[in-house]
Amino acid sequence: MKHSSEVVIAAPIEAVIPWVSDLSLYPQWMPLVHVAEALGDNAWAVELRAKVGVFARSKRLRMRRTHHDATRIVFEREELDGRKHSDWILEIELQQEGDACRVAMHMAYGGNLWTAGVLDRVLASHIDAGKSGLARLVYRA
Repeated sequence: MKHSSEVVIAAPIEAVIPWVSDLSLYPQWMPLVHVAEALGDNAWAVELRAKVGVFARSKRLRMRRTHHDATRIVFEREELDGRKHSDWILEIELQQEGDACRVAMHMAYGGNLWTAGVLDRVLASHIDAGKSGLARLVYRA
């Protein structure tokens, strides 16, 4: 499953970067990220949760920031148990457009647990919902 979503925020890149480069802050604006606890060494213990009516599906994984510069941030699943796990990749691209910042979020998931048709759409809707949450936080800061 791959999903991309964009939002334009009336703020400079410098105001957006702190919110998208630290997974510990994602639960404040991204409904998909239920918990993100910093582990050090650019890694986080993350619980992803998506609701479908009264049902919820959750996934715990270890994510590591593998790339970070002024215009691109990438988080990738990196488990330490020696087993093979499905890929989870979150890429954030930032582009200054005048007085605004365009934020593109790209989520890629290589497994099949979350891609049973309706769950695919629910996962995408949770990612899309993060756009307005991110904009609200940046505007308040």
